[in-house]
Amino acid sequence: MTAFNLTNQNPETILNRALEGYDLSTAETLLLLSPTSQANFGKLALTQLPTEITTIQKTADQLRQQQVGDTVTYVINRNINFTNICEQHCSFCAFRRDEGNAGAFWLDIGQILEKANDAVQRGATEICMQGGLNLQAKIAGKSLPYYLQIVKSIKDDFPQLHLHAFSPQEVQFIAREDGMSYEYVIAALRDEGVGSMPGTAAEVLDDAVRRVICPEKIDTATWLEILSTAHRLGMPTTSTMLCGHIETPQQQILHLERLRFLQQTAIEKNYPARITEFILLPFVGQEAPAPLRRRVGRDQPVLLNVLLLTAVSRIFLGNWIINHQPSWVKIGLDGAKEALKWGCNDIGGTLMEEHITTMAGAVGGTCMEVESLQGAIRSLGRNYQHRDTLYQYL
Repeated sequence: MTAFNLTNQNPETILNRALEGYDLSTAETLLLLSPTSQANFGKLALTQLPTEITTIQKTADQLRQQQVGDTVTYVINRNINFTNICEQHCSFCAFRRDEGNAGAFWLDIGQILEKANDAVQRGATEICMQGGLNLQAKIAGKSLPYYLQIVKSIKDDFPQLHLHAFSPQEVQFIAREDGMSYEYVIAALRDEGVGSMPGTAAEVLDDAVRRVICPEKIDTATWLEILSTAHRLGMPTTSTMLCGHIETPQQQILHLERLRFLQQTAIEKNYPARITEFILLPFVGQEAPAPLRRRVGRDQPVLLNVLLLTAVSRIFLGNWIINHQPSWVKIGLDGAKEALKWGCNDIGGTLMEEHITTMAGAVGGTCMEVESLQGAIRSLGRNYQHRDTLYQYL
């Protein structure tokens, strides 16, 4: 439904409109996030929240139930970060290294296949693969053949695996290095066996923020263009937001608005693929580069801020992007379980190994057993369901 836009509305009126199925305007949604500007908001106990916050939480939970039901899904997957050697210097990243630095790595094809085989033995249906922007990762002086070699090697040995691989930033990097269009790169990866694209490298889709936290990264328009091109070419994507650093609530809502418009475009133009899920990624600063860490002033996410943005994201996006997932790596399994009460319907994947956030100092761990995910869901009195990458039940 089209956005319902009234001035001088109170939160109760706005939430009622959301429950009636209306899309909220950015101004209405910003009002729902206004408590985060209060100095002590993040210190409130979850058991003693003011009525206006619990009403937002209950609305998000009700919309989740209406839009996707009560079953909580999970995926058995493995992360493979094939290199941390990267030409960029994002201010939130503790993962990247220069070639030759201590801790720098670059997996060869044999090592990648060993990890894929281990994943299959442990029941994985998905490999999620991303890496640093390594200028040496080429075959005969070209980047695309190197990436295609990785894909072909995995698909030749494990054709049943879904490859959720290569972010918009990596697509832009390949295209730049080889002098190709984004369309050509995405189509080549698709045809070799990539099944979907991670919607990472989004950070916050506002160039004023990007110029501070990731000035070398693609700009907002390029990120949106690459995802839209993927949808047009039949490659599903996810979507993310890196939150809780220097961005304002206004910039958070602008980010959500751009994701909603992207999904609306894919639907209205009848593209064969869409955004499958939204994942909130709270900033972890413990081991991040010092300038941003000092500017933010804390090492770990503020759970209540994350939960309120989780609820508001469901309220704003849920008519268009129905699957919402927390990051247990960033907020722990208990935090992720709590997020299932604030609008999320999926608890994520097993991951098996996680380096990027863990190296930043996250406390959630690097691997989650299936039984732990199932137990967390069961403790809420809800049913769990194993799914594939595209949310088909298994």
